[in-house]
Amino acid sequence: MRKLSYLVLFTAGLLLIASCSHRETYADQKKREREAISRYITKHNINIISEAQFEAAGFKTDTAKNQYVLFTSSGVYMQIINEGCGNKLNSGETATALCRFTERNLLTDTIQLSNNILRFSSIVDKMTVKNTSGTFTASFLKGSSLMYTAYNSASVPTGWLVPLTYVKLGRPVTATDQIAKVKLIVPHTSGQRYATQGVYPCSYELTYERGL
Repeated sequence: MRKLSYLVLFTAGLLLIASCSHRETYADQKKREREAISRYITKHNINIISEAQFEAAGFKTDTAKNQYVLFTSSGVYMQIINEGCGNKLNSGETATALCRFTERNLLTDTIQLSNNILRFSSIVDKMTVKNTSGTFTASFLKGSSLMYTAYNSASVPTGWLVPLTYVKLGRPVTATDQIAKVKLIVPHTSGQRYATQGVYPCSYELTYERGL
């Protein structure tokens, strides 16, 4: 019941943000979003690299330099912390991915949702993901996803799918194996349902592990 009450209040807060944004034009909202992203990048001393630089570096980001690659087509920024273990999801393959995440609303600069906190630590978000010739699609599993519960949608933010081209989706076998971990800055056009409606960006710290 406590969890349900928390999510009701959380949803009400998001609806309030969305209703306030209706008073602005879409151009105003996008400008506000760009400014929020710019503030976040400056505040955290993020070093932006191009896709060409990312490719030249072997599709890796230097965490010591706090590098994020900007994908210009989507506006998503990504830092790979751990590439992960096992193998990447092959073309034509469908798998279950287990995710832990922390979502921060960049307009308010506050943590909005997370299954890394004690209240929701028992929930590991599950999504079914498919690779079709390099294009990834995915859906959250009802009853096994905090994102599904909070946003009442099985749709996985397209920003969450961007890293799957570059990280491995495996399960640790040895003590030194690490699951894939990334940081993302996701504009509303690649975000979850309420971000899309309210025109606000989110940052994520996100892990991926292959399910059984």
